[in-house]
Amino acid sequence: MKRTLYAFAMCQSMFCAIPSPFHQWDEEARSRMLVMLPFIGLEIGLLWVGLAWLCRYLALPALLVGLILAAYPFLVTGSIHLDGFMDVTDAIKSCRNLERRREILKDPHVGSFAVLGCVLLMLAQFSLLASLPAKAELWIFLLIPALSRCCSALAVICLPPMSTSQYVNRQKSTASIVVLCVLLCAIMAGGFLLCGVYGFALVGGLAGYLLALQKGYRSLKGMNGDISGYALTLSELASIAVVTLI
Repeated sequence: MKRTLYAFAMCQSMFCAIPSPFHQWDEEARSRMLVMLPFIGLEIGLLWVGLAWLCRYLALPALLVGLILAAYPFLVTGSIHLDGFMDVTDAIKSCRNLERRREILKDPHVGSFAVLGCVLLMLAQFSLLASLPAKAELWIFLLIPALSRCCSALAVICLPPMSTSQYVNRQKSTASIVVLCVLLCAIMAGGFLLCGVYGFALVGGLAGYLLALQKGYRSLKGMNGDISGYALTLSELASIAVVTLI
Protein backbone atom coordinates (compact mmCIF):
# COMPACT_ATOMS: atom_id res chain seq x y z
CA MET A 1 0.00 0.00 0.00
CA LYS A 2 2.85 2.36 0.88
CA ARG A 3 4.50 1.81 -2.52
CA THR A 4 1.18 2.45 -4.27
CA LEU A 5 0.91 5.81 -2.50
CA TYR A 6 4.48 6.60 -3.48
CA ALA A 7 3.68 5.65 -7.08
CA PHE A 8 0.69 8.00 -7.06
CA ALA A 9 2.74 10.87 -5.64
CA MET A 10 5.58 10.23 -8.09
CA CYS A 11 3.15 10.11 -11.00
CA GLN A 12 1.50 13.34 -9.86
CA SER A 13 4.81 15.15 -9.52
CA MET A 14 5.80 14.13 -13.07
CA PHE A 15 2.52 14.59 -14.96
CA CYS A 16 0.55 17.16 -12.97
CA ALA A 17 1.21 20.67 -11.64
CA ILE A 18 -0.93 20.10 -8.53
CA PRO A 19 1.48 20.06 -5.56
CA SER A 20 2.23 16.58 -4.29
CA PRO A 21 2.18 15.88 -0.52
CA PHE A 22 5.10 13.45 -0.90
CA HIS A 23 8.47 14.17 -2.46
CA GLN A 24 10.28 10.90 -1.87
CA TRP A 25 11.29 8.83 -4.90
CA ASP A 26 10.99 5.07 -4.50
CA GLU A 27 12.53 3.21 -7.44
CA GLU A 28 10.63 0.05 -6.49
CA ALA A 29 7.34 1.94 -6.92
CA ARG A 30 8.29 3.12 -10.42
CA SER A 31 6.67 0.11 -12.09
CA ARG A 32 3.28 1.14 -10.65
CA MET A 33 3.37 4.73 -11.85
CA LEU A 34 1.54 4.21 -15.14
CA VAL A 35 -1.32 2.43 -13.36
CA MET A 36 -1.75 5.60 -11.30
CA LEU A 37 -2.26 7.79 -14.39
CA PRO A 38 -6.08 7.30 -14.54
CA PHE A 39 -6.33 8.33 -10.87
CA ILE A 40 -4.32 11.47 -11.62
CA GLY A 41 -6.87 12.01 -14.39
CA LEU A 42 -9.73 11.75 -11.88
CA GLU A 43 -8.02 14.31 -9.67
CA ILE A 44 -7.61 16.68 -12.62
CA GLY A 45 -11.18 15.99 -13.73
CA LEU A 46 -12.62 16.76 -10.32
CA LEU A 47 -11.12 20.25 -10.40
CA TRP A 48 -12.30 20.69 -14.00
CA VAL A 49 -15.87 19.85 -12.94
CA GLY A 50 -15.59 22.29 -10.04
CA LEU A 51 -14.49 25.06 -12.39
CA ALA A 52 -17.32 24.27 -14.81
CA TRP A 53 -19.93 24.35 -12.05
CA LEU A 54 -18.51 27.60 -10.68
CA CYS A 55 -18.69 29.22 -14.11
CA ARG A 56 -22.29 28.08 -14.48
CA TYR A 57 -23.21 29.25 -10.97
CA LEU A 58 -21.69 32.69 -11.57
CA ALA A 59 -23.36 32.89 -14.99
CA LEU A 60 -20.11 34.03 -16.58
CA PRO A 61 -20.11 35.11 -20.24
CA ALA A 62 -19.68 32.22 -22.66
CA LEU A 63 -16.36 33.48 -24.02
CA LEU A 64 -14.91 33.75 -20.52
CA VAL A 65 -16.16 30.25 -19.69
CA GLY A 66 -14.50 28.97 -22.86
CA LEU A 67 -11.19 30.61 -21.90
CA ILE A 68 -11.20 29.24 -18.35
CA LEU A 69 -12.22 25.70 -19.22
CA ALA A 70 -9.94 25.50 -22.28
CA ALA A 71 -6.85 26.81 -20.49
CA TYR A 72 -7.28 24.64 -17.38
CA PRO A 73 -6.14 21.25 -18.84
CA PHE A 74 -2.91 22.81 -20.11
CA LEU A 75 -2.16 24.77 -16.94
CA VAL A 76 -2.89 21.93 -14.52
CA THR A 77 -0.43 19.63 -16.31
CA GLY A 78 2.29 22.23 -16.74
CA SER A 79 1.66 21.85 -20.50
CA ILE A 80 3.66 18.60 -20.52
CA HIS A 81 1.18 16.88 -22.87
CA LEU A 82 0.86 19.98 -25.04
CA ASP A 83 4.65 19.88 -25.46
CA GLY A 84 4.37 16.31 -26.73
CA PHE A 85 1.58 17.33 -29.09
CA MET A 86 3.72 20.09 -30.58
CA ASP A 87 6.82 17.89 -30.93
CA VAL A 88 4.91 15.12 -32.70
CA THR A 89 3.05 17.58 -34.94
CA ASP A 90 6.36 19.08 -36.03
CA ALA A 91 7.83 15.66 -36.75
CA ILE A 92 4.85 14.24 -38.64
CA LYS A 93 4.16 17.33 -40.73
CA SER A 94 7.79 17.65 -41.81
CA CYS A 95 7.19 14.79 -44.30
CA ARG A 96 10.88 13.81 -44.04
CA ASN A 97 12.36 10.32 -43.77
CA LEU A 98 12.06 8.38 -40.52
CA GLU A 99 15.52 9.31 -39.20
CA ARG A 100 14.90 13.01 -39.78
CA ARG A 101 11.39 12.85 -38.26
CA ARG A 102 12.86 11.36 -35.10
CA GLU A 103 15.51 14.07 -34.99
CA ILE A 104 12.82 16.73 -35.29
CA LEU A 105 10.86 15.01 -32.51
CA LYS A 106 13.80 15.49 -30.13
CA ASP A 107 14.75 18.97 -31.36
CA PRO A 108 14.19 21.49 -28.51
CA HIS A 109 13.37 24.25 -31.02
CA VAL A 110 9.74 24.94 -31.95
CA GLY A 111 8.91 24.63 -35.65
CA SER A 112 6.21 26.35 -37.66
CA PHE A 113 4.03 23.23 -37.83
CA ALA A 114 4.07 22.96 -34.03
CA VAL A 115 3.02 26.60 -33.65
CA LEU A 116 0.24 26.27 -36.21
CA GLY A 117 -0.98 23.01 -34.65
CA CYS A 118 -0.98 24.55 -31.16
CA VAL A 119 -2.93 27.62 -32.33
CA LEU A 120 -5.53 25.49 -34.11
CA LEU A 121 -5.81 23.16 -31.10
CA MET A 122 -6.39 26.02 -28.67
CA LEU A 123 -8.86 27.76 -30.97
CA ALA A 124 -10.82 24.53 -31.40
CA GLN A 125 -10.86 23.80 -27.66
CA PHE A 126 -11.80 27.38 -26.79
CA SER A 127 -14.58 27.62 -29.36
CA LEU A 128 -16.08 24.26 -28.39
CA LEU A 129 -16.09 25.05 -24.67
CA ALA A 130 -17.43 28.57 -25.29
CA SER A 131 -20.30 26.89 -27.14
CA LEU A 132 -21.02 24.40 -24.35
CA PRO A 133 -24.83 23.94 -24.12
CA ALA A 134 -26.53 25.08 -20.92
CA LYS A 135 -28.03 21.59 -20.55
CA ALA A 136 -24.67 19.81 -20.84
CA GLU A 137 -23.92 17.29 -18.07
CA LEU A 138 -20.80 18.72 -16.49
CA TRP A 139 -19.88 15.57 -14.58
CA ILE A 140 -18.49 14.14 -17.81
CA PHE A 141 -15.47 16.41 -17.30
CA LEU A 142 -14.57 14.24 -14.32
CA LEU A 143 -13.99 11.23 -16.56
CA ILE A 144 -12.52 12.74 -19.74
CA PRO A 145 -8.98 13.16 -18.27
CA ALA A 146 -9.17 9.72 -16.63
CA LEU A 147 -10.05 8.07 -19.94
CA SER A 148 -7.27 9.77 -21.90
CA ARG A 149 -4.66 8.85 -19.28
CA CYS A 150 -5.86 5.26 -19.06
CA CYS A 151 -5.42 4.99 -22.83
CA SER A 152 -1.95 6.54 -22.57
CA ALA A 153 -0.86 4.11 -19.89
CA LEU A 154 -2.04 1.12 -21.94
CA ALA A 155 -0.33 2.41 -25.09
CA VAL A 156 3.00 2.95 -23.32
CA ILE A 157 2.90 -0.50 -21.71
CA CYS A 158 1.69 -2.47 -24.73
CA LEU A 159 3.40 -0.88 -27.75
CA PRO A 160 7.10 -1.32 -28.58
CA PRO A 161 9.01 1.84 -27.59
CA MET A 162 11.47 3.84 -29.64
CA SER A 163 15.11 3.24 -28.82
CA THR A 164 15.34 6.80 -27.47
CA SER A 165 12.24 6.53 -25.28
CA GLN A 166 12.44 6.65 -21.48
CA TYR A 167 10.29 3.50 -21.55
CA VAL A 168 12.74 1.45 -23.62
CA ASN A 169 13.72 -0.78 -20.68
CA ARG A 170 10.20 -1.10 -19.29
CA GLN A 171 9.01 -4.66 -18.78
CA LYS A 172 5.52 -5.44 -20.03
CA SER A 173 3.36 -6.20 -16.97
CA THR A 174 0.33 -8.40 -17.54
CA ALA A 175 -1.08 -7.37 -14.17
CA SER A 176 -0.84 -3.68 -15.05
CA ILE A 177 -2.54 -4.29 -18.40
CA VAL A 178 -5.40 -6.15 -16.73
CA VAL A 179 -5.87 -3.42 -14.11
CA LEU A 180 -5.84 -0.68 -16.75
CA CYS A 181 -8.33 -2.56 -18.96
CA VAL A 182 -10.67 -2.95 -15.99
CA LEU A 183 -10.29 0.76 -15.20
CA LEU A 184 -10.98 1.67 -18.83
CA CYS A 185 -14.19 -0.38 -18.85
CA ALA A 186 -15.22 1.12 -15.50
CA ILE A 187 -14.61 4.66 -16.77
CA MET A 188 -16.63 4.03 -19.95
CA ALA A 189 -19.50 2.43 -18.02
CA GLY A 190 -19.37 5.19 -15.40
CA GLY A 191 -19.74 7.80 -18.13
CA PHE A 192 -23.09 6.39 -19.23
CA LEU A 193 -24.32 5.67 -15.70
CA LEU A 194 -23.37 9.10 -14.39
CA CYS A 195 -24.02 11.26 -17.45
CA GLY A 196 -26.45 9.37 -19.65
CA VAL A 197 -26.11 10.24 -23.34
CA TYR A 198 -23.05 12.38 -22.57
CA GLY A 199 -21.22 9.11 -21.96
CA PHE A 200 -20.73 9.09 -25.74
CA ALA A 201 -18.11 11.80 -25.13
CA LEU A 202 -15.89 9.03 -23.77
CA VAL A 203 -16.53 6.93 -26.87
CA GLY A 204 -15.43 9.93 -28.93
CA GLY A 205 -12.38 10.37 -26.72
CA LEU A 206 -11.41 6.70 -27.12
CA ALA A 207 -11.82 6.91 -30.91
CA GLY A 208 -9.82 10.15 -30.99
CA TYR A 209 -7.03 8.58 -28.96
CA LEU A 210 -6.79 5.50 -31.17
CA LEU A 211 -6.73 7.54 -34.39
CA ALA A 212 -4.09 9.94 -33.06
CA LEU A 213 -2.05 7.04 -31.66
CA GLN A 214 -2.14 5.25 -35.00
CA LYS A 215 -0.97 8.40 -36.78
CA GLY A 216 1.90 9.09 -34.39
CA TYR A 217 3.02 5.50 -33.90
CA ARG A 218 2.99 4.59 -37.60
CA SER A 219 4.78 7.78 -38.60
CA LEU A 220 7.55 7.48 -36.00
CA LYS A 221 7.74 3.66 -35.83
CA GLY A 222 7.65 3.38 -32.05
CA MET A 223 6.05 4.64 -28.86
CA ASN A 224 7.29 7.32 -26.49
CA GLY A 225 6.01 9.97 -24.08
CA ASP A 226 5.60 12.60 -26.80
CA ILE A 227 3.25 10.38 -28.82
CA SER A 228 1.36 9.65 -25.62
CA GLY A 229 0.90 13.39 -25.00
CA TYR A 230 -0.07 13.95 -28.64
CA ALA A 231 -2.81 11.32 -28.55
CA LEU A 232 -3.99 12.35 -25.07
CA THR A 233 -4.43 15.96 -26.16
CA LEU A 234 -6.44 15.03 -29.25
CA SER A 235 -8.48 12.50 -27.27
CA GLU A 236 -9.63 15.20 -24.85
CA LEU A 237 -10.44 17.53 -27.75
CA ALA A 238 -12.57 14.81 -29.36
CA SER A 239 -14.43 14.26 -26.07
CA ILE A 240 -15.10 17.98 -25.70
CA ALA A 241 -16.39 18.11 -29.28
CA VAL A 242 -18.91 15.34 -28.57
CA VAL A 243 -20.08 17.05 -25.35
CA THR A 244 -20.68 20.31 -27.23
CA LEU A 245 -22.30 18.79 -30.31
CA ILE A 246 -24.71 16.36 -28.61
